[in-house]
Amino acid sequence: MSAFATLKPSSLSRAEFVRAFAGIYEHSPWVAETLFDQGIGPADDDIGHLHARMAAILLAADRERQLALIDAHPDLAGKAAVRGELTAASTAEQAGAGIQDCTPEEFARFERLNAAYKARFGFVFIMAVKGSDRQRILAAFEERLNHTPEQEFARALAEINRIALFRLQAM
Repeated sequence: MSAFATLKPSSLSRAEFVRAFAGIYEHSPWVAETLFDQGIGPADDDIGHLHARMAAILLAADRERQLALIDAHPDLAGKAAVRGELTAASTAEQAGAGIQDCTPEEFARFERLNAAYKARFGFVFIMAVKGSDRQRILAAFEERLNHTPEQEFARALAEINRIALFRLQAM
């Protein structure tokens, strides 16, 4: 992957770096802070390299911190989306999948699936929705309800890292 078009992470101060990358992981600036504190170099000007380091930080975090990051994500087509309370990135991601165009029946189905998922796993359903649509998202919901809690926890982290890559690419 090529370097960022106008942003060179290796040239930023800690405050500038954290300001630029704090939102890559939903309400979790600690990922950017940890990365900067580990040292930033010219290799980090490559999106793929920077993402790999950020993903490794998430996967190396303790389970409590990982769960807090999972829980920082909004429900797909949830009440926060309806009320317009999502971050700009989450709003754009859900809109790109056509979630705002759900019929009342589809919104009700999302609500039922969100509730069933949380009851089964104890955290919100996470899916990198870029390139998907609401029908595929609903099908993924139903399929993933059959997973074990450990499978879903690992899947949630993998999906969060996919979302992070999409957000970095959008920069």
